[in-house]
Amino acid sequence: MKVKRIEFSVLSPETIKAMSVAKITRTELYDEEGYPIEGGLMDPRLGVVDPGVRCRTCGNSVGECFGHFGYIDLTRPVIHVHYIKFIYSLLKMICWKCNRALFDEATIDKTKRYSLKDLAKLVKKKCPHCNSEQKKLKLIKPYSFVENSDVLTPVKIRERFEKIPDDDLKIMGFRNMRPEWLVITLLPIPPVTVRPSITLETGERSEDDLTHKLVDIVRINDRLRENIDLGAPDFIIEDLWELMQYHVSTYFDNEISGVPPARHRSGRLLKTLSQRLKTKEGRFRGNLAGKRVNFSARTVISPDPMIQIDEVGVPEVIAVELTVPLRVNASNLEEAKKFVMNGPDVWPGANYIIKPDGRRKKITAQNKEEIIKEIAAGYIVERHLKNGDIVLFNRQPSLHRMSIMCHHVRVMTDKTFRLNLCVTIPYNADFDGDEMNLHVPQTEEAQVEAENLMAVQKNMRSPRFSAPIIAAKIDHVTGLYLLTNGDRKFSREEYTQLVRSVNQDVELSDKESMTGKEIFSLFLPKGLSIEYKSKSGGNVVIKNGKLLEGTIDKMSVGAESGKLLDRIEKEYGAHVANKFLFDVTTLAVKLLTQYGFSISISDQDLPESARLEVKKLMDQIRRDVDNMIEQYNKGELKVLIGRSPKESLEHAIKITLRNGLNSAEKILNEHMKENPTLTMARSGARGDLVNIVQTAIMVGQEMTMGERIERGYRGRVFPHFKVDDINLEAKGFVSRGFKEGLTPFEFFFDAINSRESLMDKSLKTRHSGYMERRLVGALQDLKVEYDGTVRDSDNRIVQFVPGEDGIDPSKNEREGVNVRRIADKLFG
Repeated sequence: MKVKRIEFSVLSPETIKAMSVAKITRTELYDEEGYPIEGGLMDPRLGVVDPGVRCRTCGNSVGECFGHFGYIDLTRPVIHVHYIKFIYSLLKMICWKCNRALFDEATIDKTKRYSLKDLAKLVKKKCPHCNSEQKKLKLIKPYSFVENSDVLTPVKIRERFEKIPDDDLKIMGFRNMRPEWLVITLLPIPPVTVRPSITLETGERSEDDLTHKLVDIVRINDRLRENIDLGAPDFIIEDLWELMQYHVSTYFDNEISGVPPARHRSGRLLKTLSQRLKTKEGRFRGNLAGKRVNFSARTVISPDPMIQIDEVGVPEVIAVELTVPLRVNASNLEEAKKFVMNGPDVWPGANYIIKPDGRRKKITAQNKEEIIKEIAAGYIVERHLKNGDIVLFNRQPSLHRMSIMCHHVRVMTDKTFRLNLCVTIPYNADFDGDEMNLHVPQTEEAQVEAENLMAVQKNMRSPRFSAPIIAAKIDHVTGLYLLTNGDRKFSREEYTQLVRSVNQDVELSDKESMTGKEIFSLFLPKGLSIEYKSKSGGNVVIKNGKLLEGTIDKMSVGAESGKLLDRIEKEYGAHVANKFLFDVTTLAVKLLTQYGFSISISDQDLPESARLEVKKLMDQIRRDVDNMIEQYNKGELKVLIGRSPKESLEHAIKITLRNGLNSAEKILNEHMKENPTLTMARSGARGDLVNIVQTAIMVGQEMTMGERIERGYRGRVFPHFKVDDINLEAKGFVSRGFKEGLTPFEFFFDAINSRESLMDKSLKTRHSGYMERRLVGALQDLKVEYDGTVRDSDNRIVQFVPGEDGIDPSKNEREGVNVRRIADKLFG
C-alpha cells in the first residue's frame, strides 16, 4: 500500500470521543490496595505499564499494548493556548453580528488559495452582508479577548465560530475541520504508556508530570461543575473557569510568557507537552534525530606513542562488556567454543549465544559446558572485543568528518582509551581529561564499510585544506629536528639500538657511524625525490630516498604544512604514509628518551651584553613615543588620510611598538645560546620566538579590540594615572618580561587582554556552532547521484559537477594539480 498523502488537522469532539475508551471523572489514581481506579487517570482501560498485568481494553501485556486514549468532558470550554493568534486573526475576519466573513465575495477568486495574511488585507470595516459597524477587538495576552469593553468568553467565541458558514470557511482555507474545535470542550487524555508511573525503593509510586497536571485539571473541572450546580456567585465561577484555563494552558505549554509556570510540590518546574517535544533534549532532537545507542563505551583518553596510528587501546573492562556477533560455521566452531568456555568474566570470552530461532541465552559459569555441547553451525556467539576488531572512535564536538574514524582494537590494562599522538589533531583531542566514545559495528557490512570509508589512514588528508591532518606533533617534531639538524653522528651501537627499537626489518649497513640524516633516510620510501624550504628557510633536498641536505621540522612532517608527508601520501598511498609516519614519530620519541630533553627557566637567561641592548632599545622606544606625543600636543604631527590627529598618533605609536618587538626578537636571535626552548620554537614543535621574547625581554603592548587599552575610569584606565595621560605606561605597555616579573599595573593590563581573548573564544564557539547547525540543516538533503550530479530530495539538480570542478580536496595536493610533475613522471 502506497501512502498518497498525509493530512494534519484538529481533532473534533466527536473524534476524541470515538477514539477514547474511558471517560475520566475521578481525581484519585489508586484504591487503598494500590490498584488503579476506574474513571481515574490511571484507569486500567488506558493501557498497562506494570509487568504481569494485562490491558483491560486489548488484552495485551507491557510492550505489546501501546495504550488507549480517554477524555475529560470540560464543564466550560477553554481556549487552546497554541491557537491563540489564529483565533484572534479569525475573530477579526468575521462579523460580530451575522458571523459571516468580512470580505466581499465578488473580490475573491474561488480558484485561488488565500493565506490568512492575504485575506486580512481584504477585510472590510463594515460587514458586506449585514452592514454592521465592526467593534474594536483586542487580545490581552496570554489568552483573553476584549471587544470594545466586553470580555469575550470561550463560550461566546465558540458560538460565533459554530455559526460561520462552510462556504466562508472554504475561502479561508479550512479543509476537513471547523474553527470551533480550537475551543476545547473535550480534552483527550493520553494513554498511561505516555506518562508511566514508577515505583520507588520505598514502595511509593511517583507519577509523571503530565499526570500531575491532568489531576489538577480533573479536580478544577469537578469544583467548577459543583459550584455551577450549587448556583455559586458569578465571580467564583469565573475564577474557577480562569483557573481551569490556566491548568489546560500549562498542560500544553509550561513556558508561556506572562503566565507563572506550574511547579511540582518540590518547586521543580513541570515538563508538559511542549517541553517534551522542543529543544535539544526534546523528543525530536533527543530521541529521534539522535539517540543513545547500544554497543558503545565512553571513558577518558590518554596517550600511547607506541601503538599504531590506526589502533585504539581499549581497557579490558570495556572489552568484556562490548560484544561482536560471531556467526558459527564449520570453520570457526572450535574458536566459538573457546570463547564460550572462557565465559563472560574471562577475556576473550563471550556473553550470549543466539539460537537459530532467534532466542538469546546468557552464558554463565554454570551453563557454559551445556552450551558448548549445544552449539552448532547457524548459532551466533556474542564474543568479547579482541585485538584487531574494527571499531568507530569519536570525540565531540563532531565538527568535521574526521571527528569519527575507524580504528583497530588493541585490548590493554587500566581504565582509559589509549591513542597515538598523531591522530589527536583531527579529533582536536588533548589529555587534560577529554573523554571519547567507542562504537562497535555489529554486521560484516558495517565493518567493511567502516574500514573502507572511515579508516584512519584513508583520512590523512583534510578535505578542508588538502594537506595532511594526521601528522607529527610536538615531541615528534623536536626529536626529528635534533636528529637531522647539522651533522650529528651516532656510533654503530647507538644507531643500531635506535633503529631496531623502531623497526626490526630495516636493512642496516656495517658502518662504524651514521649521521642523523642517514638514520632518517632508512625510513624514507625508495625512489622518493623532493626539494622544499624548511621552517628556518634552509633547503631540504631528498634524492632517491636519501636525505642529502636540510633539517626535518614542522614544514616536513607537521600538520597542514608537512610537505614531505604530503608527497609520500600522494605518490605512495595512504598505507605507506601511515607506516612512514609511525616509524619516524617512534624514532623521534626513542631519540628523546635515549638522550633526554627537558626545558628550564634558565633557558630564558640573556647575557649581560643582550640586557644592555634591550635597555637601549626600551629607552629609544620611550623617546620616540614621547616625541610623537609632544608633536601631537603642539599640533605638528602628520595626520594620516581618513584619520583624526588622535587616531594618527595611536597608529604611529602602535607601529613604533611593533617594530620595537621585532628588534627585541633580533636581539634574542643574536645573543641567546641554543637551548631546548629555542629548539622547540625553531623546529615549529611548540610556541614561537615571540613567546620567548615575552618571557625573557618584554611582553610589549597589551591590546583590547586592536587598540591600546583605554576603558576604565574617565580619561584614564586606573585612578593612579593622571587624567588624559597617553604615555606608554598609562595605556598598557609592559616593558618587562614574565621571567623578570610584572608590576601590579602591568599584571592588570595583561589580565584585561587575557580576559578579552577568553570571551572572544567562547563567543566565537557559540556563533560558529549555531552557524554550522543552520548550514547542515540547509544542505543535509543534497547528495551526489550515480550520474555525477548533485541533487536535492526532490531530484532537482543543484550542481552538474560536485563542487563545480569535480576535484575532491581530500584526494588532491595542497598546491593543486601539478601538471609538470605528472608529465615528468610519465614521460621522463
